[in-house]
Amino acid sequence: MQTIILAGGRGSRLDPYTRILPKPLFPIGDKPIADILVHQLKCAGATEIVMCLGYLADFIKLYFQDGSHFGLNIRYSIETAPLGTAGPLKIVADLEDNFLVVNGDELTTLDFGALYGHHIASRADMTVAVHKKAVYSAFGVLEIKDGQVTAYSEKPTLNYWASMGIYVINKRVLSLIPENERFDMPDLVKALLSEHAQVVSYDSEDLWFDIGTPADLEKAKEVFKELKLP
Repeated sequence: MQTIILAGGRGSRLDPYTRILPKPLFPIGDKPIADILVHQLKCAGATEIVMCLGYLADFIKLYFQDGSHFGLNIRYSIETAPLGTAGPLKIVADLEDNFLVVNGDELTTLDFGALYGHHIASRADMTVAVHKKAVYSAFGVLEIKDGQVTAYSEKPTLNYWASMGIYVINKRVLSLIPENERFDMPDLVKALLSEHAQVVSYDSEDLWFDIGTPADLEKAKEVFKELKLP
């Protein structure tokens, strides 16, 4: 299972901490986020990891080197200008027919191997790992049609599916990614849907943290220190 780790962003929401350390190297207990991720991927069956780097790339390269310490082959693809979350895939050499894509700041207990197997069995162009979220409204929510109120819910809970930032992709979709310009995963999904491609979901109830703020980071530290991860 070939895996792409996207680790080129600036992590601007965690400024000023990311001015001196890339977010994938932020510590959770005694290990950086990306170290935990690499160990999980190894246990899930990853054989090669390609890290797509940009901001503070040398710090990450120095930490992971060639991957031999992890029992993996790790190589690097460097962007010279920000290419978003899908654009870096366009410049990675020697991609397999299907490959896993994970953000370098992912903290989750998702079974990556099961996700990959689901994608292969579905023969999909792209599989998106999704997590159910709930938003609690502090207001009454109305449905309106032609100026008439047709329904009213008092402070409802609205459920939706959130992308976990984890994908399995067939390399035939790379033709939809433009050369040398910023292109994000939502752009790629929309392009695939406009082409009537096979985009499937993989529902997850696993722990998952989107680490965007210092408060998110502290919450993740509290939860993950209790887990026995690989």
